Amino acid sequence: MTERTDEAVPPPTRHVTTTRIVAVRGDALEVRGDRVVGEEPLEIRAAGPRQDPVAVAVTMRTPGYEDELAVGFLRTEGLIEGPEILRVDTGDPNAMNQPDDTAIVRLSKAFDASKVAERHFVATASCGICGKASLDEVEMRAEPIPAGAPVVSRSTLLALPDALRGAQRAFDETGGLHASGLFSPTGELRVLREDVGRHNALDKAIGAEVLAGRLPLNDTILMVSGRVSFEIVQKAAVAGIPIVCAVSAPSDLAISAADRLGVTLVGFLRGDGFNVYSHDNRIDLGDLVAWK
Repeated sequence: MTERTDEAVPPPTRHVTTTRIVAVRGDALEVRGDRVVGEEPLEIRAAGPRQDPVAVAVTMRTPGYEDELAVGFLRTEGLIEGPEILRVDTGDPNAMNQPDDTAIVRLSKAFDASKVAERHFVATASCGICGKASLDEVEMRAEPIPAGAPVVSRSTLLALPDALRGAQRAFDETGGLHASGLFSPTGELRVLREDVGRHNALDKAIGAEVLAGRLPLNDTILMVSGRVSFEIVQKAAVAGIPIVCAVSAPSDLAISAADRLGVTLVGFLRGDGFNVYSHDNRIDLGDLVAWK
C-alpha cells in the first residue's frame, strides 16, 4: 500500500455552524457567537441494477463525506463486499432542502434486502447500531485477523494521540467531535474523519478506503479519540485492521471481541503510557527491562 495523506481533501459542508450564546466566566458575562458541531440525519439506501433503493438505516451524523459514511456502514455491517459499488447518489435536490441527507449506494448486483430485515437496524449518533434483535445479530461473523505483522514500536504508539489531535480541524472549532484516524505502522496519517458519532467517524474512514479499493487494511493502525466499544472493534476487524488504539477505556465486550478476532487492543494511550488488552505480540516492548 502506498503512503498517502488527506491534505488534498476539501473540508466537509455544514459540519460546523454558528450560534448565539451567553458565556459566563466567573463574574463576567459575554454575549457572542460560538461554533458548534453539526448534527443531521442521513438515510442510507442501497440498490442494484433495476432495483428500487432499499432503506437500510437512518443515522444521526455530522454532515460531510456522506458517500464514505454510507459505503463504510454497509461494508462494516456485512451488507456489501466493496467491489460491487458503482457510485453513491444523493437525494433529489428538487424534492429535498438538503439532498445530501440521503445517500443511495448503487451496486453492480442486486442488493439483498432480506439482510436488512434480519438485522433490525436502528442507528443513533451516540451508540451506533442499537436495538438489534439479538446478540447473535450483533456478533457478525468476521474472520479473525491473521497473527503477526505489523509490529509497531512503543514510540510510534505514543505519538498517535498528538498526531490525531493535531489533524482534527473541526474539533479545533467546536470541541465536540470524535475522530478516527488510520495510520501506517510507522505512524504516518493516512485518513482522518470526524463525526459527532465515534462509529460514524470510523465508517467514514473505512468507507474512504473501500472506495479507493484498499481493503483489507492489514497494515493499518486505528486510533480513536474516545473509548472503545464492541462495535468499534467489530468494524475494525471487518475491515482487516489489526491494531486498535484509544485514548480512553475499552469495554469488557470490546476486549473479548478483540481477543476472539485477533485484534491488538490498546487503551488509555496518553502521555507516556498505555494498556494492551489483547494480542500484545504486535507491540514491540523489547526496550523495556521489565518486559518478559
